[in-house]
Amino acid sequence: MTTAEQPPAPRKKTGRRPGGADTRGVVLEAARAEFAARGYEKASMRAIGRAAGVDAALLHHYFGSKDRLFMAAMEFPVEPKAVVELVLSGDRAAIGERVAEFLLSVWEQPAALERLLALLRAAATTEQVAQLMRGFVQQELVLRVAEELGLEQGELRAELMLSQVLGLAMARYVLKVEPLASATRAELVPLLAPTFQGYLGGA
Repeated sequence: MTTAEQPPAPRKKTGRRPGGADTRGVVLEAARAEFAARGYEKASMRAIGRAAGVDAALLHHYFGSKDRLFMAAMEFPVEPKAVVELVLSGDRAAIGERVAEFLLSVWEQPAALERLLALLRAAATTEQVAQLMRGFVQQELVLRVAEELGLEQGELRAELMLSQVLGLAMARYVLKVEPLASATRAELVPLLAPTFQGYLGGA
């Protein structure tokens, strides 16, 4: 066959990126950039999809929703929906104890604790990270808890609860103040539960 008779070389495919081994990483990188540029509230799945070169439907396939995409992109250690469900499940009079048990059990997992502390340090030193975390926690945790509890000053109560949690994490795991740093879960839960109950139980 002469050169003139050779079949044409196959044309490269163009268009949207198909799902593949590297697609998830590309999406997460695009998500981090979009969240950083627009903030959590204004970032959209559609814009992230455009930046990653994929259809928004593929993002929903991989992650399900914007909050789950954010958690994956930021490696957020706790799912806010799980916290809300925990607060609402069971007897309202035992909310404080349930939350205290849950928090301390999560912090006993080295990988989750390490990521939480990394995010806290980043938020404390970088305004962009602080803004991202603020928008996410406000929308996905504080407002949800306040709405579901239906208490007077619900949003303020949820934020005060959050301040207790962040302060506890800093004192116990970053500053490592004793004897708090060495106290066991069994020692801490009875002491923390009444304070948490006062914020979330309506007492």
